[in-house]
Amino acid sequence: MTTPHTDSIPCCLIVDDEAPLRAVLRRILEQQGFTCRDAASGVEAVALLEEAPAALVLTDYHMPEMDGVALLHTIRERWPDTAVVMVTGVSDVDLAVQCLAAGAMDYVTKPFRVDEIRGRVGQALEKRQLLLENKAYREHLEARVQAQARAYEELFLASLQSLADALEVKDPYTWGHSVRVGQYAMAIARELGLDADRLAQLELGSRLHDIGKIGVREAVLNKEGALTHEEYHHIMEHPVIGWRILSPLLRDAPHALGVVRSHHERFDGRGAPDGLAGEQIPLEARIAAVADSFDAMTSGRPYRAGMAVDEAFAELERCAGSQFDPECVAAFSRALEARSFPLPDSRVRRPTVRPSRVA
Repeated sequence: MTTPHTDSIPCCLIVDDEAPLRAVLRRILEQQGFTCRDAASGVEAVALLEEAPAALVLTDYHMPEMDGVALLHTIRERWPDTAVVMVTGVSDVDLAVQCLAAGAMDYVTKPFRVDEIRGRVGQALEKRQLLLENKAYREHLEARVQAQARAYEELFLASLQSLADALEVKDPYTWGHSVRVGQYAMAIARELGLDADRLAQLELGSRLHDIGKIGVREAVLNKEGALTHEEYHHIMEHPVIGWRILSPLLRDAPHALGVVRSHHERFDGRGAPDGLAGEQIPLEARIAAVADSFDAMTSGRPYRAGMAVDEAFAELERCAGSQFDPECVAAFSRALEARSFPLPDSRVRRPTVRPSRVA
């Protein structure tokens, strides 16, 4: 019987504590085209496999130090692509069957015939080849599924961003606000050393942080002058509205959801919607609060022109420890100094007189 083409020159490891038997098996398998090595014990076999894995291991059951069953379990755990054929005495057939259940490809009973060894080895390698092909097929399918999942995720995130863009159309004075907040927040986060996953979630949360404003009346969003008490509370419902909209969609992005819900919390505990304080507020939300406020101060509004960069940062520093996390403000200072993001036009100044507004 011809050995299946599983490796260009298939390697076999023969394991038996009887040197004459190893020599017989080696001669048979080398005639079949194998490159053979041999070991007198399971411990020696493991050492040889660590040096170079084998396509096939032909092992006795009864051996000193480590018997065939222990060797089988070690091979299945560490070299799962290796085919194992057990060599047992007639009285050990029940044990051989147990070895099949534990992952052996086949077994041969002593005394054996040459054609029996050839047949069992050939069948074991055929099974191994089928398993390898099946594994490769599954990995190919998994890769395709993952690629499709990434494509769906990208479409999903694009849809969410379109929703955020639609919201900014309602409020022309904040056009591009979510993009800029994302840029500022990412610069702060990099200064603080956030890992890649949290950076990605922060960017997503920053881009979507105001999505709850889709439930806010346009008259309130675009109102010139001070908000009434009722209007202020109405507009401050948007973090919870956004969190409710996104919670079913972003179950695997808790840090992004934290930004959406908690970006109006204050470091001193006087914020909304939950009155969290200090490190109770998710770090990503503390970062987004600084980025959001900086962009709000440097952007024009119906009731005022935008501040200059130096004025806006001075206000952040003044409120560090009360409204903002001081560490986030300090990180923003470093990012500003390094010019880690595009700056707004610092020539835009506030008017001397401007209408007051509740915010």
